[in-house]
Amino acid sequence: MADLLSPREPEELLEQFAAWAAQGGRPLYPAQEDALLELAAGSHAIVGTPTGSGKSLIAVGATLFALGQGRRTFYTAPIKALVSEKFFDLCDLFGADRVGMLTGDAAVNADAPIICATAEVLANLALREGADTDVGLVCMDEFHYYGDRDRGWAWQVPLIELTGAQFLLMSATLGDTTRIAADLTRRTGRPAAVVAGGERPVPLEFEYVTTPIHQTVEVLLNQGKAPVYIVHPTQAGALERAQALMSLNVCTREEKRAIAEQIGGFRFTAGFGRTLSRLVRHGIGVHHAGMLPRYRRLVEQLTRAGLLKVVCGTDTLGVGINVPIRSVLITSLVKFDGRRMRVLRAREFHQIAGRAGRPGFDTCGYVVVQAPEHEIENERLLAKAGDDPKKLRRITRKKAPEGIPNWNRSTFDKVASAQPEILESRFDVNHAMVFNVAHRAEGLESALLHLLTDNDEQPAEQEAMVERAAAIQESLVAAGVLGHDLRVVDDLQADFALNQPLSTFALAAIELLDRES
Repeated sequence: MADLLSPREPEELLEQFAAWAAQGGRPLYPAQEDALLELAAGSHAIVGTPTGSGKSLIAVGATLFALGQGRRTFYTAPIKALVSEKFFDLCDLFGADRVGMLTGDAAVNADAPIICATAEVLANLALREGADTDVGLVCMDEFHYYGDRDRGWAWQVPLIELTGAQFLLMSATLGDTTRIAADLTRRTGRPAAVVAGGERPVPLEFEYVTTPIHQTVEVLLNQGKAPVYIVHPTQAGALERAQALMSLNVCTREEKRAIAEQIGGFRFTAGFGRTLSRLVRHGIGVHHAGMLPRYRRLVEQLTRAGLLKVVCGTDTLGVGINVPIRSVLITSLVKFDGRRMRVLRAREFHQIAGRAGRPGFDTCGYVVVQAPEHEIENERLLAKAGDDPKKLRRITRKKAPEGIPNWNRSTFDKVASAQPEILESRFDVNHAMVFNVAHRAEGLESALLHLLTDNDEQPAEQEAMVERAAAIQESLVAAGVLGHDLRVVDDLQADFALNQPLSTFALAAIELLDRES
């Protein structure tokens, strides 16, 4: 890659980049080539190809083109673990001096020409600086978060504000993006190419099973389908399952010795650390967002080394963490979305299922869905009764727990065959957004009105947001954060922010304080 880092035009770099990829054993797929041709020509690219089809390599090529033209790149991802992973990957490719990282908690080489950041970091920067933001290329990974109820605004703000930037939007589960492409072109004047479909490099086999989960795991291990990632609705459920699976002999003595050697002097602290130590030495990992980063990285490293046969976790692997998994075992087709229990949407199911199968290692990936426990128990009772009419009549069938939506084989067939839903806008206005826009040179009102009326919400919701924004402005003036000219007051500390969940409560408390005391 070092030979390609001198300034030159994208068209010239494209041919050399394709040769570099081929020499490294990763010749470009047709979809990759199509996307890179569009990006080299200056167009936006919306890439909705399957998991494992090399979207990351497209981002590397786009970053190379931008670097060759002296343009700054932002690579955004939804979680800090993925931002960190991409940071180290890009450091290896482009050199540590050219790559920085911004997560809100930490800043590394913040003035670098290539920045890895969470989506919110770039969104807040775009809110403060608008079209003047120093960014020439935005690579947005896991772009399906555009439709996330709580965080979707952060994927939409850059599309509205960074009108001078080129965009690469990537996800395996985008659905129809015709409207998003048209809006990008309208706002920026650049063509927007949609690159979708294409063959999945590692095909998937889907199966619905009514065996107890211990038995399902044993079958997968005996069939050589490890490593198996077992997906649970909750973090606590993942840990409980991992501990329950300790009764299975998932590794040989030689494999356990190899695990111990790989762990070496890694320090496990008391509590969860000791529990994790016992689990991984048995060949079983735990992986979820609630773990300390160093524990998560250890599980990822052991899995990459082929040492863990089973990993119990939540859907964190569904957001692109690069861990090789042959089989995905989904324990439930329902989830709590923060408000209610509901059946997984097609996009959510395919995000999780798509992690199965490792390009370059597997010829097939396996997705297994467990039937609900009451259905498994009913199957057991029926099998025990056999063909005896009296025993069959005495069976009292178990029912789904109250308050939890039921799912069955029909639910599985429907969600597994469905295409991802069309992404819906989840834009909203809050105190942090108004405060950030107030830093603009052109003033708050015009910039905020543009933001609240050029998003993808319906006109009625846009009008409601304008009204909410007016109320927020009044509260910020009352709290002394904004002056009566709606600009940030001069004596406010430089790092003042309203990005934390309790920020608005702090503002309310400020208004109650005696300013003269």
